[in-house]
Amino acid sequence: MAAEYELFEPPNDTISSVVFHPSKPEMLMVSSWDKSVALYDTVKNQQLSKYYHDAAVLDCCFGEGMEAYSGGLDKTVRMHDFATGKGTVLGSHDDAVRAVAYSTANNFLVTGSWDKTVGTWDHRAGGVEHGHNLGKYQQPEKIFSLDVCDQKLVVAMAGRLVFIYDLRNMNETLQRRESSLKYQTRMVRCMRDGLGYASSSIEGRVAVEFFDPSAESQAKKYAFKCHRQPVDGVETIYPVNALAYHPIHGTFASGGSDGGVTLWDGFNKKRLRQYPKYPTAVSSLSWSCDGKTLAVASSYTFDEGEKDHAPDQIFLRSISDQEARPKILPPSSASSAAVVGLGL
Repeated sequence: MAAEYELFEPPNDTISSVVFHPSKPEMLMVSSWDKSVALYDTVKNQQLSKYYHDAAVLDCCFGEGMEAYSGGLDKTVRMHDFATGKGTVLGSHDDAVRAVAYSTANNFLVTGSWDKTVGTWDHRAGGVEHGHNLGKYQQPEKIFSLDVCDQKLVVAMAGRLVFIYDLRNMNETLQRRESSLKYQTRMVRCMRDGLGYASSSIEGRVAVEFFDPSAESQAKKYAFKCHRQPVDGVETIYPVNALAYHPIHGTFASGGSDGGVTLWDGFNKKRLRQYPKYPTAVSSLSWSCDGKTLAVASSYTFDEGEKDHAPDQIFLRSISDQEARPKILPPSSASSAAVVGLGL
């Protein structure tokens, strides 16, 4: 198989999310501003199924089996079973549904909305009063991104706020933090080992932080510059739209509006690899569950308003185990690598 190939029949508007299935490495789900959520077999390179919202879809995720969840500008939270073709509207928010994540530890969906609430949903639950909604929890600002890791939920909001919850008790906030990044958060993703999370901003930076509130652990957090390039002698700074942790090695990929994708060793603070630029902004990234394939959405994100741009495309890049594995460095080398690799 080629090192990289293009997926047939991509959406015909901005791609908001690409998500590999948690246990089927060939299955990829894609949501788009064209109102669709589509399922692809990446090995056969064909679209298998598709369903629609009434407006742009901003995020999607897999649940159990072949269940898909999605939300967007129509304010609805939808569940669609690709195995049976049956869909359900679980409920709605009062504004756009910006982010969705499925908690396998609790078997329910978590949504974040611009209406300043986080919702939890279970399609198996049902009642006259609340239907499939298990609860809604008021936040101080609009939700821009969220992610779950075991029993922890990380919510990134406007105003550079990051709140951390225990999913078993959403009525209390475990930690209220201010982002280490000085500008608006674009994405947050949890580490695979459950120790912390990475976040990215519109100002070409990524921060790596840890859940443990002790002074020792907090001293390990750091941020670094990325997705910047000189244009006519002036450094141009691009939003970092996408983050994705490798499912096995714990390294992570970042994607930016510069069209760049970079692979990072967060533990050793080192850049592992920078891939050739994609035709336009990278809007989303996802690793297959076996860690062998990285899905890259090359899709203009309108950071610079209306302008001519490359078509919306999805590329599937084969990544070798050696490429994705962290480089183990002695402590003295790790500190110097931070300066060389990350531009700290």
